[in-house]
Amino acid sequence: MKLVLAYSGGLDTSYCAKYLSKEKGFEVHAVSVNTGGFSKEEIADIQEKALQLGATSYTSIDAVHYFYDKVVKYLIFGNVLKNNTYPLSVSAERIVQAIEIVNYAKRVGAQYIAHGSTGAGNDQVRFDMIFQIIAPEIEIITPIRDNTLSREAEIEYLKQNGVDYAWEKAKYSVNRGLWGTSVGGEETLTSQKPLPDSAYPSQLQEKEPSEIKLTFDKGELVGIDGEQATPVENIIKLERLASKYAIGRDIHVGDTIIGIKGRVGFEAPASLIIIKAHHLLEKHTLSKWQQFQKEQLGNFYGMLLHEGNYLDEVMRNIEVFLTDTQRNVSGDVYVSLHPYRFELNGISSEHDLMNASFGSYGEINKGWSADDAKGFIKILSNSGKIYNHVNKN
Repeated sequence: MKLVLAYSGGLDTSYCAKYLSKEKGFEVHAVSVNTGGFSKEEIADIQEKALQLGATSYTSIDAVHYFYDKVVKYLIFGNVLKNNTYPLSVSAERIVQAIEIVNYAKRVGAQYIAHGSTGAGNDQVRFDMIFQIIAPEIEIITPIRDNTLSREAEIEYLKQNGVDYAWEKAKYSVNRGLWGTSVGGEETLTSQKPLPDSAYPSQLQEKEPSEIKLTFDKGELVGIDGEQATPVENIIKLERLASKYAIGRDIHVGDTIIGIKGRVGFEAPASLIIIKAHHLLEKHTLSKWQQFQKEQLGNFYGMLLHEGNYLDEVMRNIEVFLTDTQRNVSGDVYVSLHPYRFELNGISSEHDLMNASFGSYGEINKGWSADDAKGFIKILSNSGKIYNHVNKN
């Protein structure tokens, strides 16, 4: 019985690897998907552990560029911040990981697919929905959820089977990826406590402000300080630069898919800077109605993605719209980096609609006369005049 296990190397998936191979007799093929959070050394360590736990094989799928092309790019185009705060760092990754894992299961002819989600979070919904839509013929197995296992029970089982890794729960859980890092701890289980400075993976190193230039071409970040590179390379480079200033820290409060409120810390310097810089460039290069419609659809896109509805065809429709809006979103954005914050200083673009030949806001106009302005205002006020006349009492 061939089974593909979504394997991260953590306690839950390690339990699954041992339990499913030893107790259930499955031929376990462990698969991890790198969306930006693993080094080569970490992948080698994960592979060693998976095979020690009884997996027949281990495969690491590099999906960083796929993640950018299929998801991150549209989060930038849509300026997506969940609840005006969170750049969907982890939830966006889970969608890509689920797609890659189920496609791998189909390629190797697996009859079963397993993951280590509990019954209390969002990931169970994301994984199950993707698996069921792409491969309804493959049975989904979730030992942790189905058996309502506690962390202590998992550790005890592994110890009884000769697996005695350092399973002590870290004070803070950190999940790193291309689009940001989530941070959870005892403080995020409350409504009032902030995460301490030490909980975040990056600490303040630079105290003197510096300015960088971000170059966008049709909405994509193609250069930093005049050096051209791929968007993925630029995201990684910007994260390295900005994290030295401890930029991008916050706590997100949101509604989970299963209906309860959740709170999570995150550190996402590159994604927050890119989204805000991109948005500023759009303010200069898009019409007001383009911006209005983008706000609605960008927010809708992010909500559906967060809740696991990535495969709904409306997502492809929105992606087409978002891509079309980026035709003139090209130019440079100037950003200042400071300890714990950043500032957007301005932009330069050949598509800048602040064209001085038509006049300057609040100053002298060059494209119309005083009489033109008076006539325009008179007609514009007509609907108000009519309403007040009809409803004068």
